[in-house]
Amino acid sequence: MKYFNTSRFRKGLFMAVTITVFGVALNAQALLTIDRSMDIAVENSPEMQQTELSLVRSQERLNAQMARLKSQFSITLDPFEYEKTNRFDSQTSEWFLNESASSGGTFAINQRILPTDGQLTLVNRFSYDYSYTESQFATDPVNQTFNNRLYLQFTQPIFTYNRTRMETETLELEYEASLIRYLLIRLALERNVAQEFYSVYSNQMSLEIAHEDLKNNEESYEIIKNKVEGGLLALEELYQAEVNLATSYSGVFNAELNLANSLDQFKVLIGLPLDTTLMIAAEIVADTIPVNQELAISHALENRMELREREIDLENANFDLIVAKSTNEFAGSVTASFGVQGNDEQFSKLFETPTNTPAIGLTLNIPLFDWGERKSEIKAAEASLQSTRISYEVERTDIVMNIRLVVRSMKNLENQIEIQRKTVKNAELAYDINLERYRNGDLTSLDLGIYQNQLSESKMALTNAIINYKIELLNLKIQTLYDFEKQVPIIPEELKTYEDENK
Repeated sequence: MKYFNTSRFRKGLFMAVTITVFGVALNAQALLTIDRSMDIAVENSPEMQQTELSLVRSQERLNAQMARLKSQFSITLDPFEYEKTNRFDSQTSEWFLNESASSGGTFAINQRILPTDGQLTLVNRFSYDYSYTESQFATDPVNQTFNNRLYLQFTQPIFTYNRTRMETETLELEYEASLIRYLLIRLALERNVAQEFYSVYSNQMSLEIAHEDLKNNEESYEIIKNKVEGGLLALEELYQAEVNLATSYSGVFNAELNLANSLDQFKVLIGLPLDTTLMIAAEIVADTIPVNQELAISHALENRMELREREIDLENANFDLIVAKSTNEFAGSVTASFGVQGNDEQFSKLFETPTNTPAIGLTLNIPLFDWGERKSEIKAAEASLQSTRISYEVERTDIVMNIRLVVRSMKNLENQIEIQRKTVKNAELAYDINLERYRNGDLTSLDLGIYQNQLSESKMALTNAIINYKIELLNLKIQTLYDFEKQVPIIPEELKTYEDENK
């Protein structure tokens, strides 16, 4: 007779089983480990796809801003403009014909200055103007002129905040927040995939145990049947054995049903068609891992992405406060330029006698009365900032509390695993002893069924305790971003690359 072997949990259990429920034909087979399942889930998850698109959008908006900070070259062309009008001369009380035509273009280089929020512009404007008039007072009816103006201009806002820098930093924070949201959703998906994967494994083990129980009851039934036929046992013992056997068949059917349902849920989660036939490779190692609670908490507070999210919210709230303080602010700008200008009827003489064109200007915006608008905007921004600070502290407290909860749960599960190991061993011994008593006629089939149920339940309890421990261990890794099995931090590669680029 085959019994449950507890040593396979100590050494590690590798199971690769073809899951064929209710005689479904093998169509498209898939051998899945938990890592491969995660890859499939990431590829097929609509939430992951939407979050990735949001990340791409934030990245491209940041790229666009970085491009705007570089020198911008532009050419504006006015190829041709012609106008013909009749005008009235009030001195002679006569109408006269006037024609004009022009053509020109402007070349400009614009450079935004990030440290000061200033703007440096180099402009060259070239144009050709032609006019013809029939006015009696015109010295020359035909006039044509070539014009060129080249100047360098600098504009600097004063008494206000650096809008260019804030805009850039806001987009950088938006991209980092999108990256963190993507990684958090990926970690949450990893937890869900692990739970469903181990649920399939648990139901498969339950089915295996149900088959073992059925085999034991079939052997018991044959023993009782032979004894009843030989007149050694009463007929009611055979009736009870039939009830036990039917119960075992029902247990197998229920286990198959639970396995089929968990498989469907697992396929939906990772995005596989429901008619896909799976082959699951699961490795369950019962060895427990020592966990330093202080290390877990300190590493989580240093690296948890949710805290960085709250920090980003704080920085954005500070930006909002700066913007609120700029409502109806006293501000201004200084503009200075220097250039040369040439005008002549002949293009060849255009640059012979250029004229210097220096210019400087000061503009001030002085608000007089805003009916309390600025004061209210500032109070609203300060309230939002304070609320964000409270959220940060709450998030920090929740992280510490959850890690302490997980560590306690793991210690409890360690004890449960050890207890269940001993329970399974004792249940096996008890079943062996009572099976021998049953064969000798010293025990009824009803009593033997009790020991059989105890053995089956203890096997399943051990399996579930190990699975729960594995899930809690994964949960601790997600909570702390630290792998206690390998004793190494697990900063996501995308976040690590981003931090390296922004050092």
